[in-house]
Amino acid sequence: MEQFHIIGGTPINGEITATGNKNAALPCIAAVLLTDEPVILRNIPAIEDVFVMLEIFKHLGGTVERISKNEYKLCAKRVNVTEIPKELSAKIRASILFAGPLLARCGSVTLPPPGGDIIGRRRLDTHFLALEELGASIRTNGVFAFSAKKLLGADIFLDEASVTATENAIMCAVLAEGQTILTNAAGEPHVQDLCNMLVKMGGKIQGIGSNTLIIDGVKHLSGCDFSIGPDYMEIGSYIGLAAATHGSIKINGIIPSQMRPLKTGFGKLGIKWEIDGNSLFVSSKQQLTVNNDLGGMIPKIDDAPWPGFPPDLTSIMTVVATQVEGTVLIFEKMFESRMFFVDKLIGMGAKITLCDPHRAVVTGPATLHGSELVSPDVRAGMALLIAATCAQGESVIKNIYQIERGYEDLAGRLSSLGVTIKRVSN
Repeated sequence: MEQFHIIGGTPINGEITATGNKNAALPCIAAVLLTDEPVILRNIPAIEDVFVMLEIFKHLGGTVERISKNEYKLCAKRVNVTEIPKELSAKIRASILFAGPLLARCGSVTLPPPGGDIIGRRRLDTHFLALEELGASIRTNGVFAFSAKKLLGADIFLDEASVTATENAIMCAVLAEGQTILTNAAGEPHVQDLCNMLVKMGGKIQGIGSNTLIIDGVKHLSGCDFSIGPDYMEIGSYIGLAAATHGSIKINGIIPSQMRPLKTGFGKLGIKWEIDGNSLFVSSKQQLTVNNDLGGMIPKIDDAPWPGFPPDLTSIMTVVATQVEGTVLIFEKMFESRMFFVDKLIGMGAKITLCDPHRAVVTGPATLHGSELVSPDVRAGMALLIAATCAQGESVIKNIYQIERGYEDLAGRLSSLGVTIKRVSN
């Protein structure tokens, strides 16, 4: 199995361009099933999750033509399969995203339980409730079997602002008869990308970016040429890498408005950046001191649905906080197993108290030393990689498949920034 071998202790320095948003690419691939015309998708990241999603798309009868490294021409003129293979579904959480478009296109879909990161309970109830409101019936017996004789618009209140459930409901509703009002919808940039793509295909969606979407169903969607937006989760990871190593980085291809929620969280750790057009620069001359709340109280970095601080960056912030002067509380509200990677950080020398499955108190700065590590999931894996990069000595990270699922050409991009890293097979 492949491993990363990293010699840490050197500040990074250099320039990269943000890759496409993984969490936008996956639903946009699934949405191609809603039309029998070709769709060109650009700025698709070359990562494992995308490759699995394309394999499922081809299994269902779609054709995939790779135009370049990050551009594909997809066509679902013939969809002759509505059952997703167990071995592919188990590899990726986003396999659930085929439920909505296959229901709308074919009236049925059989889906084994989706896989993905092991970060705690990840309920599917919201998906089921939304699709049932639109007219689907669902049977569960080891697999999920969805069917619908007719899809009708509905007034739906999601019981949680789930990103993937919102996306499934949108893809189902866009071809349903009548109007759908989707309240408590997720508004993340990747949800907006999906909506904008569907509008470009002829869909009628109002309220994009808000928590209330109004979708007027249409009878037909056409093909389109659509470019995925930048991955602000990747951008946040590289900002964290620069800060933790006391280095500098210029990141091109950003969308400035997407940086606002990140600015709040990083600002609590004394980390700032400059934005010039669509480029962001993190200087090596950072304060790196916790900004206490009024009265000298310990501040809290907690996640929330968009436009709150992104849950996927709490692991990154935990590592960055180990290199910052002061004490901060990291409060990860959504997944009860996401913080369990901190024992690896403690073993490297970090000063962290894990209060419960959701909260960790971090005091810094701490001198980290190299260690042998195993990546538990995409974001915790990247967090451990950042820890290894700012640690003294050599670290070995195993199970790097779990990191490369979400980050394109990670070893190559890190090497270009001055990180001493080797990707080796063992």
